[in-house]
Amino acid sequence: MFSKVLIANRGAIACRIERTLSRLGVASVAVHSDADLDSLHIDHADESVRLGPGPAAQSYLDPAKILEAARATGAQAIHPGYGFLSENIPFAQACEESGIVFLGPTADQMRVFALKHTAREAALRCGVPLLPGTGLLRDEDEAVLEAEKIGYPVMLKSTAGGGGIGMRRCPDAPYLAQAWESVRALAEANFKDAGLYLEKCVDQARHVEVQIFGDGHGRVVALAERDCSVQRRNQKVLEETPAPGLTEAVRTGLRTAAIRLAQSVSYRSAGTVEFVLDAATGEYWFLEVNTRLQVEHGVTEEVHGMDLVEWMVRLGAGDASFLDDFRPDPAGHSIQARVYAEDPVRNFAPCSGLLTEVSFPSTYAWKLGYPPAARCPPGTIPCSPR
Repeated sequence: MFSKVLIANRGAIACRIERTLSRLGVASVAVHSDADLDSLHIDHADESVRLGPGPAAQSYLDPAKILEAARATGAQAIHPGYGFLSENIPFAQACEESGIVFLGPTADQMRVFALKHTAREAALRCGVPLLPGTGLLRDEDEAVLEAEKIGYPVMLKSTAGGGGIGMRRCPDAPYLAQAWESVRALAEANFKDAGLYLEKCVDQARHVEVQIFGDGHGRVVALAERDCSVQRRNQKVLEETPAPGLTEAVRTGLRTAAIRLAQSVSYRSAGTVEFVLDAATGEYWFLEVNTRLQVEHGVTEEVHGMDLVEWMVRLGAGDASFLDDFRPDPAGHSIQARVYAEDPVRNFAPCSGLLTEVSFPSTYAWKLGYPPAARCPPGTIPCSPR
Protein backbone atom coordinates (compact mmCIF):
# COMPACT_ATOMS: atom_id res chain seq x y z
CA MET A 1 0.00 0.00 0.00
CA PHE A 2 1.09 3.58 -0.60
CA SER A 3 2.29 5.64 2.35
CA LYS A 4 1.25 8.99 0.81
CA VAL A 5 -1.17 10.08 -1.94
CA LEU A 6 -1.60 13.56 -3.41
CA ILE A 7 -5.12 14.71 -4.26
CA ALA A 8 -5.10 16.91 -7.39
CA ASN A 9 -8.42 18.56 -6.63
CA ARG A 10 -10.34 20.69 -4.14
CA GLY A 11 -13.65 20.92 -2.28
CA ALA A 12 -16.06 18.05 -1.72
CA ILE A 13 -14.24 15.41 -3.79
CA ALA A 14 -10.91 16.18 -2.10
CA CYS A 15 -12.52 15.78 1.33
CA ARG A 16 -14.19 12.58 0.23
CA ILE A 17 -10.85 11.08 -0.94
CA GLU A 18 -9.16 12.21 2.28
CA ARG A 19 -11.70 10.25 4.37
CA THR A 20 -10.86 7.04 2.54
CA LEU A 21 -7.09 7.61 2.71
CA SER A 22 -7.37 8.25 6.45
CA ARG A 23 -9.29 5.01 6.95
CA LEU A 24 -6.63 3.13 4.95
CA GLY A 25 -3.81 4.67 6.99
CA VAL A 26 -2.44 6.54 3.96
CA ALA A 27 -1.21 10.12 4.42
CA SER A 28 -2.96 12.71 2.24
CA VAL A 29 -1.43 15.70 0.50
CA ALA A 30 -3.82 18.48 -0.45
CA VAL A 31 -3.08 21.20 -2.99
CA HIS A 32 -4.65 24.64 -3.07
CA SER A 33 -4.74 27.98 -4.77
CA ASP A 34 -4.57 31.20 -2.80
CA ALA A 35 -8.37 31.39 -2.95
CA ASP A 36 -8.73 28.05 -1.13
CA LEU A 37 -6.23 28.49 1.69
CA ASP A 38 -8.95 28.25 4.38
CA SER A 39 -10.96 25.48 2.72
CA LEU A 40 -12.09 22.30 4.44
CA HIS A 41 -9.95 20.03 2.27
CA ILE A 42 -6.84 21.82 3.58
CA ASP A 43 -7.92 21.39 7.20
CA HIS A 44 -8.52 17.67 6.77
CA ALA A 45 -5.28 16.84 4.90
CA ASP A 46 -2.10 15.61 6.56
CA GLU A 47 -0.14 18.23 4.64
CA SER A 48 -0.80 20.78 1.93
CA VAL A 49 1.02 22.54 -0.90
CA ARG A 50 0.29 25.95 -2.40
CA LEU A 51 -0.01 25.83 -6.19
CA GLY A 52 -0.44 29.48 -7.08
CA PRO A 53 -2.98 32.28 -7.54
CA GLY A 54 -6.75 31.81 -7.52
CA PRO A 55 -7.41 31.18 -11.24
CA ALA A 56 -7.54 27.43 -11.92
CA ALA A 57 -5.31 27.79 -14.99
CA GLN A 58 -2.51 28.96 -12.66
CA SER A 59 -3.09 26.31 -10.01
CA TYR A 60 -5.30 23.21 -10.29
CA LEU A 61 -4.97 22.99 -14.09
CA ASP A 62 -1.17 23.26 -14.15
CA PRO A 63 0.22 19.70 -14.52
CA ALA A 64 3.80 20.77 -13.84
CA LYS A 65 2.88 22.32 -10.48
CA ILE A 66 0.87 19.23 -9.47
CA LEU A 67 3.76 16.90 -10.32
CA GLU A 68 6.28 19.10 -8.54
CA ALA A 69 4.08 19.06 -5.42
CA ALA A 70 3.96 15.26 -5.56
CA ARG A 71 7.72 14.98 -5.91
CA ALA A 72 8.39 17.53 -3.17
CA THR A 73 6.16 15.74 -0.65
CA GLY A 74 7.15 12.19 -1.59
CA ALA A 75 3.67 11.21 -2.76
CA GLN A 76 3.75 7.91 -4.60
CA ALA A 77 0.39 8.34 -6.34
CA ILE A 78 -2.00 11.06 -7.46
CA HIS A 79 -5.79 10.83 -7.26
CA PRO A 80 -7.31 13.35 -9.70
CA GLY A 81 -10.90 13.26 -8.39
CA TYR A 82 -13.29 14.58 -11.06
CA GLY A 83 -13.00 17.67 -13.22
CA PHE A 84 -9.71 19.57 -13.51
CA LEU A 85 -7.03 17.09 -14.71
CA SER A 86 -9.00 13.87 -14.17
CA GLU A 87 -9.35 13.16 -17.92
CA ASN A 88 -6.25 15.01 -19.10
CA ILE A 89 -4.29 12.57 -21.24
CA PRO A 90 -0.90 14.37 -21.16
CA PHE A 91 -1.14 14.62 -17.35
CA ALA A 92 -1.87 10.90 -16.95
CA GLN A 93 1.06 10.15 -19.26
CA ALA A 94 3.36 12.53 -17.39
CA CYS A 95 2.50 10.87 -14.07
CA GLU A 96 3.44 7.45 -15.36
CA GLU A 97 6.65 8.76 -16.95
CA SER A 98 7.59 10.40 -13.64
CA GLY A 99 7.18 7.15 -11.74
CA ILE A 100 4.09 8.44 -9.94
CA VAL A 101 0.97 6.26 -10.10
CA PHE A 102 -2.04 7.94 -11.71
CA LEU A 103 -5.12 6.58 -9.92
CA GLY A 104 -7.29 6.19 -12.97
CA PRO A 105 -7.18 4.58 -16.41
CA THR A 106 -4.13 4.63 -18.63
CA ALA A 107 -3.46 7.47 -21.04
CA ASP A 108 -4.11 5.12 -23.98
CA GLN A 109 -7.49 4.08 -22.58
CA MET A 110 -8.44 7.70 -22.02
CA ARG A 111 -7.41 8.48 -25.59
CA VAL A 112 -9.83 5.87 -27.00
CA PHE A 113 -12.79 7.43 -25.19
CA ALA A 114 -11.76 11.09 -25.10
CA LEU A 115 -13.68 12.03 -28.24
CA LYS A 116 -17.23 10.82 -28.72
CA HIS A 117 -16.78 9.83 -32.36
CA THR A 118 -13.76 7.61 -31.54
CA ALA A 119 -15.70 6.13 -28.60
CA ARG A 120 -18.49 5.28 -31.05
CA GLU A 121 -15.96 3.53 -33.25
CA ALA A 122 -14.72 1.46 -30.30
CA ALA A 123 -18.30 0.54 -29.38
CA LEU A 124 -19.02 -0.47 -32.97
CA ARG A 125 -15.98 -2.77 -33.06
CA CYS A 126 -17.18 -4.78 -30.05
CA GLY A 127 -20.86 -4.94 -30.93
CA VAL A 128 -22.28 -2.47 -28.41
CA PRO A 129 -25.65 -1.06 -29.63
CA LEU A 130 -25.29 2.32 -31.35
CA LEU A 131 -27.81 4.88 -32.50
CA PRO A 132 -27.75 5.59 -36.24
CA GLY A 133 -25.15 8.29 -36.67
CA THR A 134 -22.05 9.51 -38.44
CA GLY A 135 -18.35 10.04 -38.03
CA LEU A 136 -16.93 13.56 -38.08
CA LEU A 137 -18.62 15.76 -40.66
CA ARG A 138 -16.83 18.08 -43.10
CA ASP A 139 -19.45 20.81 -43.35
CA GLU A 140 -23.15 21.61 -43.07
CA ASP A 141 -23.90 20.25 -46.56
CA GLU A 142 -22.63 16.82 -45.56
CA ALA A 143 -24.54 17.09 -42.29
CA VAL A 144 -27.83 17.74 -44.12
CA LEU A 145 -27.15 14.87 -46.52
CA GLU A 146 -26.41 12.42 -43.70
CA ALA A 147 -29.38 13.59 -41.65
CA GLU A 148 -31.70 12.68 -44.51
CA LYS A 149 -30.34 9.14 -44.35
CA ILE A 150 -30.72 8.92 -40.56
CA GLY A 151 -34.16 10.54 -40.41
CA TYR A 152 -35.20 13.59 -38.40
CA PRO A 153 -35.05 14.58 -35.63
CA VAL A 154 -31.27 14.33 -35.21
CA MET A 155 -28.82 15.52 -32.57
CA LEU A 156 -25.94 17.68 -33.77
CA LYS A 157 -23.14 17.03 -31.27
CA SER A 158 -19.62 18.12 -30.50
CA THR A 159 -17.16 15.24 -30.37
CA ALA A 160 -15.24 16.88 -27.51
CA GLY A 161 -16.24 18.08 -24.06
CA GLY A 162 -19.40 17.31 -22.15
CA GLY A 163 -22.03 18.76 -19.87
CA GLY A 164 -24.45 19.17 -22.74
CA ILE A 165 -22.34 21.92 -24.32
CA GLY A 166 -22.24 21.70 -28.10
CA MET A 167 -25.41 19.67 -28.52
CA ARG A 168 -28.52 20.70 -30.46
CA ARG A 169 -31.73 18.88 -31.40
CA CYS A 170 -32.48 19.51 -35.09
CA PRO A 171 -36.04 18.77 -36.28
CA ASP A 172 -35.44 19.43 -39.98
CA ALA A 173 -32.87 20.40 -42.62
CA PRO A 174 -33.29 24.21 -42.40
CA TYR A 175 -32.78 24.13 -38.63
CA LEU A 176 -29.72 21.86 -38.97
CA ALA A 177 -28.14 24.16 -41.54
CA GLN A 178 -28.79 27.16 -39.32
CA ALA A 179 -27.45 25.43 -36.19
CA TRP A 180 -24.23 24.16 -37.77
CA GLU A 181 -22.08 27.27 -37.38
CA SER A 182 -23.26 28.19 -33.88
CA VAL A 183 -22.65 24.66 -32.52
CA ARG A 184 -19.28 24.49 -34.28
CA ALA A 185 -18.23 27.84 -32.80
CA LEU A 186 -19.40 26.80 -29.33
CA ALA A 187 -17.37 23.60 -29.51
CA GLU A 188 -14.27 25.46 -30.67
CA ALA A 189 -14.58 28.08 -27.94
CA ASN A 190 -15.17 25.60 -25.10
CA PHE A 191 -13.10 22.59 -26.12
CA LYS A 192 -10.64 23.85 -28.76
CA ASP A 193 -12.09 21.16 -31.02
CA ALA A 194 -14.76 22.05 -33.58
CA GLY A 195 -15.45 18.47 -34.69
CA LEU A 196 -19.18 17.69 -35.06
CA TYR A 197 -21.18 14.55 -35.79
CA LEU A 198 -24.82 13.44 -35.91
CA GLU A 199 -26.88 10.91 -33.99
CA LYS A 200 -30.52 9.96 -34.22
CA CYS A 201 -32.52 11.84 -31.57
CA VAL A 202 -34.58 9.82 -29.07
CA ASP A 203 -37.31 12.14 -27.81
CA GLN A 204 -38.58 9.87 -25.01
CA ALA A 205 -35.07 9.32 -23.72
CA ARG A 206 -33.74 8.20 -20.38
CA HIS A 207 -30.10 8.68 -19.44
CA VAL A 208 -28.83 5.46 -17.85
CA GLU A 209 -25.19 4.79 -17.00
CA VAL A 210 -23.26 1.76 -15.78
CA GLN A 211 -20.44 2.05 -13.24
CA ILE A 212 -17.53 -0.17 -14.24
CA PHE A 213 -14.24 -1.10 -12.62
CA GLY A 214 -11.40 -2.94 -14.31
CA ASP A 215 -8.12 -4.41 -13.10
CA GLY A 216 -6.21 -3.42 -16.25
CA HIS A 217 -5.76 -7.03 -17.31
CA GLY A 218 -9.17 -7.80 -18.81
CA ARG A 219 -11.21 -8.40 -15.67
CA VAL A 220 -14.09 -5.91 -15.45
CA VAL A 221 -17.08 -5.76 -13.12
CA ALA A 222 -20.25 -3.74 -13.74
CA LEU A 223 -22.11 -2.38 -10.75
CA ALA A 224 -25.74 -1.28 -10.44
CA GLU A 225 -26.80 1.10 -13.20
CA ARG A 226 -27.71 4.71 -12.36
CA ASP A 227 -30.61 6.69 -13.84
CA CYS A 228 -29.62 10.32 -14.45
CA SER A 229 -32.59 11.38 -16.58
CA VAL A 230 -33.78 14.27 -14.39
CA GLN A 231 -31.67 17.14 -15.70
CA ARG A 232 -31.68 20.90 -16.04
CA ARG A 233 -29.70 22.64 -18.79
CA ASN A 234 -28.26 19.20 -19.59
CA GLN A 235 -26.86 18.97 -16.05
CA LYS A 236 -27.85 16.09 -13.80
CA VAL A 237 -30.16 16.95 -10.90
CA LEU A 238 -31.17 13.50 -9.58
CA GLU A 239 -29.12 10.30 -9.76
CA GLU A 240 -30.80 7.08 -8.73
CA THR A 241 -29.59 3.51 -8.41
CA PRO A 242 -30.69 0.92 -9.31
CA ALA A 243 -32.48 2.60 -12.21
CA PRO A 244 -36.24 2.19 -11.69
CA GLY A 245 -38.60 0.44 -14.08
CA LEU A 246 -36.09 -1.64 -16.05
CA THR A 247 -36.63 -5.28 -16.88
CA GLU A 248 -33.96 -7.72 -15.78
CA ALA A 249 -33.18 -8.34 -19.46
CA VAL A 250 -32.44 -4.65 -20.00
CA ARG A 251 -30.34 -4.44 -16.82
CA THR A 252 -28.32 -7.47 -17.88
CA GLY A 253 -27.93 -6.14 -21.40
CA LEU A 254 -26.66 -2.76 -20.22
CA ARG A 255 -24.10 -4.28 -17.88
CA THR A 256 -22.96 -6.86 -20.42
CA ALA A 257 -22.45 -4.18 -23.08
CA ALA A 258 -20.50 -2.00 -20.65
CA ILE A 259 -18.24 -4.89 -19.64
CA ARG A 260 -17.63 -5.89 -23.26
CA LEU A 261 -16.58 -2.35 -24.19
CA ALA A 262 -14.29 -1.99 -21.18
CA GLN A 263 -12.70 -5.39 -21.73
CA SER A 264 -11.92 -4.44 -25.33
CA VAL A 265 -9.29 -2.00 -24.02
CA SER A 266 -8.39 -3.90 -20.79
CA TYR A 267 -9.81 -0.98 -18.84
CA ARG A 268 -8.11 -0.03 -15.57
CA SER A 269 -9.74 1.59 -12.53
CA ALA A 270 -13.15 3.31 -12.30
CA GLY A 271 -15.21 4.51 -15.25
CA THR A 272 -18.77 4.96 -16.44
CA VAL A 273 -20.39 3.78 -19.67
CA GLU A 274 -23.37 5.96 -20.55
CA PHE A 275 -26.42 4.92 -22.55
CA VAL A 276 -29.56 6.55 -23.89
CA LEU A 277 -32.64 4.40 -23.34
CA ASP A 278 -35.98 4.76 -25.11
CA ALA A 279 -38.59 4.98 -22.34
CA ALA A 280 -41.29 3.73 -24.70
CA THR A 281 -39.57 0.60 -26.01
CA GLY A 282 -36.78 -0.22 -23.56
CA GLU A 283 -34.20 -0.17 -26.35
CA TYR A 284 -30.83 1.32 -25.42
CA TRP A 285 -27.79 2.64 -27.24
CA PHE A 286 -24.26 3.67 -26.31
CA LEU A 287 -23.55 7.36 -25.68
CA GLU A 288 -20.05 7.82 -24.27
CA VAL A 289 -17.54 6.75 -21.61
CA ASN A 290 -16.39 8.88 -18.68
CA THR A 291 -12.88 7.76 -17.76
CA ARG A 292 -12.96 8.98 -14.17
CA LEU A 293 -14.83 8.84 -10.91
CA GLN A 294 -18.28 10.40 -11.31
CA VAL A 295 -19.81 12.97 -8.97
CA GLU A 296 -22.66 10.51 -8.36
CA HIS A 297 -20.44 7.57 -7.42
CA GLY A 298 -21.76 7.70 -3.84
CA VAL A 299 -25.16 6.24 -4.70
CA THR A 300 -23.43 3.21 -6.19
CA GLU A 301 -21.35 2.76 -3.03
CA GLU A 302 -24.46 2.98 -0.86
CA VAL A 303 -26.26 0.05 -2.49
CA HIS A 304 -23.15 -2.13 -2.84
CA GLY A 305 -21.56 -1.43 0.54
CA MET A 306 -18.15 -0.69 -0.97
CA ASP A 307 -15.78 2.23 -1.55
CA LEU A 308 -14.76 3.06 -5.12
CA VAL A 309 -11.96 5.37 -3.99
CA GLU A 310 -10.53 2.55 -1.88
CA TRP A 311 -10.67 0.30 -4.92
CA MET A 312 -8.82 2.89 -7.00
CA VAL A 313 -6.11 3.29 -4.37
CA ARG A 314 -5.66 -0.42 -3.77
CA LEU A 315 -5.53 -1.20 -7.48
CA GLY A 316 -2.94 1.53 -8.00
CA ALA A 317 -0.84 -0.12 -5.28
CA GLY A 318 -1.05 -3.45 -7.13
CA ASP A 319 -3.83 -5.13 -5.14
CA ALA A 320 -6.95 -6.24 -7.05
CA SER A 321 -7.93 -9.01 -4.62
CA PHE A 322 -11.11 -7.14 -3.67
CA LEU A 323 -12.55 -8.15 -7.05
CA ASP A 324 -12.10 -11.88 -6.38
CA ASP A 325 -15.23 -12.38 -4.32
CA PHE A 326 -17.21 -9.30 -5.28
CA ARG A 327 -20.79 -9.96 -6.35
CA PRO A 328 -22.54 -6.97 -7.97
CA ASP A 329 -25.89 -7.51 -6.26
CA PRO A 330 -27.26 -4.20 -4.98
CA ALA A 331 -29.19 -4.01 -1.72
CA GLY A 332 -31.73 -1.25 -1.33
CA HIS A 333 -32.05 1.97 -3.28
CA SER A 334 -30.11 5.24 -3.26
CA ILE A 335 -30.82 8.72 -4.68
CA GLN A 336 -28.56 11.75 -4.87
CA ALA A 337 -30.00 15.23 -5.40
CA ARG A 338 -27.83 18.13 -6.48
CA VAL A 339 -28.73 21.55 -5.17
CA TYR A 340 -27.31 24.65 -6.82
CA ALA A 341 -28.09 28.35 -7.14
CA GLU A 342 -29.26 30.22 -10.24
CA ASP A 343 -29.35 33.91 -11.05
CA PRO A 344 -32.81 34.86 -12.39
CA VAL A 345 -31.48 38.18 -13.70
CA ARG A 346 -29.05 36.31 -15.97
CA ASN A 347 -31.60 33.90 -17.50
CA PHE A 348 -31.22 31.56 -14.51
CA ALA A 349 -27.54 30.96 -15.18
CA PRO A 350 -25.70 28.99 -12.47
CA CYS A 351 -24.09 31.18 -9.84
CA SER A 352 -22.52 30.98 -6.39
CA GLY A 353 -25.31 31.30 -3.87
CA LEU A 354 -25.41 32.30 -0.22
CA LEU A 355 -25.96 29.31 2.07
CA THR A 356 -27.48 30.39 5.38
CA GLU A 357 -28.53 27.06 6.90
CA VAL A 358 -27.77 23.39 6.25
CA SER A 359 -29.69 20.53 7.86
CA PHE A 360 -28.58 16.95 7.18
CA PRO A 361 -30.51 13.81 8.18
CA SER A 362 -28.81 12.63 11.35
CA THR A 363 -27.54 9.30 9.95
CA TYR A 364 -26.00 10.93 6.88
CA ALA A 365 -24.57 13.79 8.93
CA TRP A 366 -22.91 11.24 11.17
CA LYS A 367 -21.22 9.62 8.18
CA LEU A 368 -19.84 12.96 7.01
CA GLY A 369 -18.72 13.97 10.46
CA TYR A 370 -21.06 16.99 10.46
CA PRO A 371 -23.48 17.96 13.20
CA PRO A 372 -27.16 17.30 12.34
CA ALA A 373 -27.68 21.04 11.71
CA ALA A 374 -25.02 23.58 10.82
CA ARG A 375 -25.63 27.30 10.57
CA CYS A 376 -23.52 29.80 8.69
CA PRO A 377 -23.08 33.34 9.95
CA PRO A 378 -25.11 35.79 7.84
CA GLY A 379 -23.18 37.09 4.85
CA THR A 380 -20.53 34.35 4.86
CA ILE A 381 -19.56 32.47 1.70
CA PRO A 382 -19.13 29.55 1.55
CA CYS A 383 -20.82 27.57 4.30
CA SER A 384 -18.40 24.86 5.49
CA PRO A 385 -19.83 22.82 8.39
CA ARG A 386 -17.02 21.38 10.48
